Amino acid sequence: MNLKLFKIILLATVLLLAACGQKGIKNAKDWPVEDFTFINHEGQSFGLEDLKGKIWVADFIFTNCEDVCLPMTSNMVRLQQMVKEKGYENVEFVSFSIDPEVDKPETLKEFGNKFNVDYSNFHFLTGYEQTFIETFAQKNFKALVKKPANEDQVIHGVDFYLVNKEGTIVKYYNGLNEIPFKEILNDIEALQ
Repeated sequence: MNLKLFKIILLATVLLLAACGQKGIKNAKDWPVEDFTFINHEGQSFGLEDLKGKIWVADFIFTNCEDVCLPMTSNMVRLQQMVKEKGYENVEFVSFSIDPEVDKPETLKEFGNKFNVDYSNFHFLTGYEQTFIETFAQKNFKALVKKPANEDQVIHGVDFYLVNKEGTIVKYYNGLNEIPFKEILNDIEALQ
């Protein structure tokens, strides 16, 4: 093999690998989200099919939370506003309830109203069993969710998850303190 041909093959390989690296997102993950259909804050079915072809940001919260869920939701709403200001299209926001026995659709809607959520692209989801959401979070998002017996608080992480148009998690970020809004916005733009 001559040197010129080797360089061409090497360059093609590098370009191919770069194209597979989630469009320039540093430290991209490749965690596919399994198909799901749950119930949203309006009492309607909502699932992965509704998010097809869209970029989305997800987190895990519950309305009875005594500490981290309030600032996380506030931060998610702020991110929603920033995305709107940037003019990014086809970006959705999904908050999975991790206390589905308490968080009925009307409870989630009331919770969202406290934050002036724009429901046009923000979805609070429920409609599953506690054990299901714990397994779903771990299997798909690598996230710990656990409601101890006889407790009203749920143990969970505080991350925001960026999901691409194909339904694959590409990155996660702290959603509680020192939120890297600029990094998230840059990553959303890279996926556009």
